[in-house]
Amino acid sequence: MPKASEELTRARRDEIISACAALYEAVGFKDVTLKEIGQRTSFTRTSIYNYFQTKEEIFLALLQREYEEWIADLETVMKSRRTMSADDFAAALAHTLERRGCMLKLTSMNLYDIECRSRVENLVAFKRAYAAALEALGRCLNRFFPAMTADDVREFLYAFFPFLFGVYPYTSVTEKQREAMERAGLGNPGYSVYTLVRPLVEKLLRPYERRDPREGTPDPAQSGTET
Repeated sequence: MPKASEELTRARRDEIISACAALYEAVGFKDVTLKEIGQRTSFTRTSIYNYFQTKEEIFLALLQREYEEWIADLETVMKSRRTMSADDFAAALAHTLERRGCMLKLTSMNLYDIECRSRVENLVAFKRAYAAALEALGRCLNRFFPAMTADDVREFLYAFFPFLFGVYPYTSVTEKQREAMERAGLGNPGYSVYTLVRPLVEKLLRPYERRDPREGTPDPAQSGTET
């Protein structure tokens, strides 16, 4: 394919994905339609079918883009410091996820339907992005917590990523849900993505902090906390 055609295809795909993202901020997954997505693009609605066969494929591409942007944030974290304490890294990781509200919402609420109604080649592209996110976080752990073995890193990843699937419902509550919780006597703890993610990550990584073998205390180079 000529370079100009590749660039046009990429630009139109991005425009469709961005239109879907804008709608998803305003309405629920079920209320987003191909017609409404088409109305927010600069070309005809029928042209969407040249790039996506279903709205679920558009959402899958949106989720893939979210993971790719998160990977870029993780790479920035990895390059920002030579060393980090468990608390520092937990704060930095939580901050990256604060910017990924769409990713957290889609994975917790709509991923199953999205995957079921997408072609396998689209699903493969998404799974590669997901795998790249696992690898990016693993590289961060290897850099900042060299005491972690390969098994330690694997155990962290496969505890942390399933945890992410449940973050959104605990941090985003509708008025109806809030009323129901109050009437049921549950209350609303008012967690944010940051306040939910940071303490878990810090707790999981605390045993692997680099320590001064002479005193058994954290390396002074890792002192200080980011907020």
